[in-house]
Amino acid sequence: MQQFSTSPKEIAASLWRNRDLILALTKREVVGRYRGSVMGLAWSFFNPVFMLLVYTFVFSVVFKARWGVGGGEGKTVFAIVLFVGMIVHGLFAECLNLAPGLIVSNVNYVKKVIFPLEILPCVGLGSALFHTAISLVVLLLVQLVLNQQLVWTALLFPCVLVPLVFASMGFAWFLAGLGVYVCDIGQITGMVTTVLLFLSPVFYPISALPEQYQTWLYLNPLTYIIEEGRNTLIFGRLPGIGEWGMMLGAGMLTSGAGFVWFQKIRKGFADVL
Repeated sequence: MQQFSTSPKEIAASLWRNRDLILALTKREVVGRYRGSVMGLAWSFFNPVFMLLVYTFVFSVVFKARWGVGGGEGKTVFAIVLFVGMIVHGLFAECLNLAPGLIVSNVNYVKKVIFPLEILPCVGLGSALFHTAISLVVLLLVQLVLNQQLVWTALLFPCVLVPLVFASMGFAWFLAGLGVYVCDIGQITGMVTTVLLFLSPVFYPISALPEQYQTWLYLNPLTYIIEEGRNTLIFGRLPGIGEWGMMLGAGMLTSGAGFVWFQKIRKGFADVL
């Protein structure tokens, strides 16, 4: 039976070796999602625009919600702050929800011994990053229109996302492999990502919770990314280097563990499928 390398170096080596294939499959995934629609790829831009308008109306007009940032907070501030949380959660959720079906929906690749199955989760991540980038452009355009300026710390937002990218890859490898053997895992991840939406500081600031619950919320890895994402994109604050380093280390460990798991169990994919 063929053995697959679980060396940490193999992760970088495989991604670099198959970079052109990853790019081509990611492009096909993104374009294929809108194939047949009248507006095509333009939907990837108008969807976040529509959602931001909905958030602004529902939370700022209907519920008259305020984030409590001070300085004469306008009606749209809550929606913009909320939208940052939705962008971060959306990236993680899309990776997790796609992962369980990646191998099952590409059985023809499993039968080809030479095809690098480990890149399929990378394709899902690439698609999620594309939609995250489009949502980020929408957010920055809205801020520019409303405030006539952008904070320079927004340039650091991609750095804030790096730990989440590593962690998302780790979970994607783990779930992609597990999804071959456990068919119900796709339903479970859908519920988990929905629960995470409400257990992350997306719709509310952490300060709104009683102090005893704030500690538990910080155990959620999305909490740090969302909070620092708002700091860099909206409030003009620099992320903490120490905390970022710890999150990066945790993300890389998660990525490595997910890759090892995937490589260990992939030898049985052909028998199951």
